[in-house]
Amino acid sequence: MFLSALYIYPIKSLGGISVDEAVVEAKGLRHDRRFMLVTPDGKFITQRTHPIMALIDVRIDGDTLSVWHRHRADDVLNLPLDGAVPGTGETMAVSIWDSKDVPAQTVSAEADAWFSRVLAMPCRLVYMPDTTHRPVDEQYARQNDPVSFADGYPYLLIGQSSLDYLNRLVISETQPEPMEMARFRPNLVVSGSKPYEEDGWATFRIGDLTFYGVKPCARCVLTTIDPTTAEKGREPLRTLATYRQYTHKILFGQNVLPDPDASGVLRVGQVLDVTVRQEPWLAPPVDMEY
Repeated sequence: MFLSALYIYPIKSLGGISVDEAVVEAKGLRHDRRFMLVTPDGKFITQRTHPIMALIDVRIDGDTLSVWHRHRADDVLNLPLDGAVPGTGETMAVSIWDSKDVPAQTVSAEADAWFSRVLAMPCRLVYMPDTTHRPVDEQYARQNDPVSFADGYPYLLIGQSSLDYLNRLVISETQPEPMEMARFRPNLVVSGSKPYEEDGWATFRIGDLTFYGVKPCARCVLTTIDPTTAEKGREPLRTLATYRQYTHKILFGQNVLPDPDASGVLRVGQVLDVTVRQEPWLAPPVDMEY
């Protein structure tokens, strides 16, 4: 088994970036979901309610984060990758799901105006400084683990074979093309494993770094938004509900925590070794031919 893809999402719920290597940090891969769009009163905004966000792409060039609408490539917003424009930032309390009053830093009036225009709604762009500690759900945390503006956990891992298995079931007249991994917004993609084998990885190593599988990821309507068109459909939730449902939640992918002392770089192609296995929440598919 090996790491076949790495993704970061600098601004929560906007386009992702495929990278060959990435620095591992406690809150997630470096630059992953350190920015977020919020309403003027600080509530987080995602594709769940604003699918147009799927069409906003990002690129990192040195210390600059560039942002543009896919259909308006000449209208580019450039941002400092490490947070607010000097002299313009202010502290703002924001909320993400059950996380309330999370200290964030506003980026700039220019950024607020650009996103408000592109999304056709008042909004602000905020950044999570290193001083902000947003804790992982204490039910699953190991040592008061932190997380960025991601929904709940610093890393999401998906096995390529799990998506391949799903696509074998989902392809039909209404869904003729296989679904891309981009719908599920993982950080780590692993090849060489069996479908949904990642559910049973309690402790694993990639290179010299140790990670812990803490719980399967419950999926929402965001996965039904086509990342290339921003159009909504019924898949993959309709098909996943037939064999990946657990206590009224649909599971796909594994939420992961890094070892608190982990420090290093992940690279595509590195071998993954499972050192401790656990009983998965769901039984693996009976038909293992894929």
